[in-house]
Amino acid sequence: MAELKAMCEAAGFKSVRTYIASGNVVFKSSKSEAKVKALLEAAATAYVGKPVGVMVRTAAEMAAVLARNPFPERPRNGVLAIFLDSPPPADALGSVSGKVNELLGLGVREIYVYYADGVGESKLKIPAAKNGTGRNINTVAKLAEMAAGSMGIRPEKARAQKAT
Repeated sequence: MAELKAMCEAAGFKSVRTYIASGNVVFKSSKSEAKVKALLEAAATAYVGKPVGVMVRTAAEMAAVLARNPFPERPRNGVLAIFLDSPPPADALGSVSGKVNELLGLGVREIYVYYADGVGESKLKIPAAKNGTGRNINTVAKLAEMAAGSMGIRPEKARAQKAT
């Protein structure tokens, strides 16, 4: 993830930190979401030689994704937030196939899925999520904590601010 950190720093982002080797990065920027997304996609595409999609969320948005988890009583490692560029269509859950024991819920720009039998066993297909990227709620919690720390606020305060 040293390369990702270097790309972000070269793009002018500050306080860059990565989390686990899956493309998760937290940084400070005064640029708009669209500008951040464009800069990251261009840098990543240049690095790997093919188009790379990027999802961008603010610290407050990450805290809100965590707070809006519709399955808080379920094991966090079994709940996935699938991040999307735009709000999912209202009928997004009507087009799923292969559903057995999974639970689904819509977020603002996310689709939440609880995989009762594990992700590896699921045959679930969610057409509205085809261009999204998923993170389990444990990872969302860690990224929200890192992002809140980067902004100089306590994570529990960041969660409370957006949850209301």
